[in-house]
Amino acid sequence: MSDLDPIDIKMLAALQDNGRITVTELAEKVHLSKTPCTERVRRLEREGYISGYRAMLVPEKVGLSCLVFVQVTLERTTTDVLDRFNEAVSMIQEVESAHMIAGGYDYLLKVRARDMTHYRKVLGDQIGELPGVSSTSSFSVMETVVEGGDIAKSQLEEISAQLE
Repeated sequence: MSDLDPIDIKMLAALQDNGRITVTELAEKVHLSKTPCTERVRRLEREGYISGYRAMLVPEKVGLSCLVFVQVTLERTTTDVLDRFNEAVSMIQEVESAHMIAGGYDYLLKVRARDMTHYRKVLGDQIGELPGVSSTSSFSVMETVVEGGDIAKSQLEEISAQLE
């Protein structure tokens, strides 16, 4: 992070807020001309600060209204079991994210499905059959209160202040 300056942080915040912003609009927001703004964006992409750009879809609109978090406990947590699990779980299209967790279980999966019948099939036919799985616990989401994955603007402002 030491390669970032306050202008980089402002650019990252603006791009996170609107990945379709034009270079001209971005340059105006951060008080640069277009050429240095474009060069900075390219550097941020090249150095891995920006991993990509995408549209945020509304799951319910595309027929994926069922959201379930799944705690997964493995029989063993040896490197070979973890590696096989990681590879296999990444192949399940309904798994939106998978996180290795320190604590009472080994993984937390975020799973999207059409409905509970579809989820039950994914759980039984795919998640339960993953390498090394000992047990699972499912938690169906009733309502999403906060969602995004964005780094909070207040956090970015704090990072920027530390750089000044």
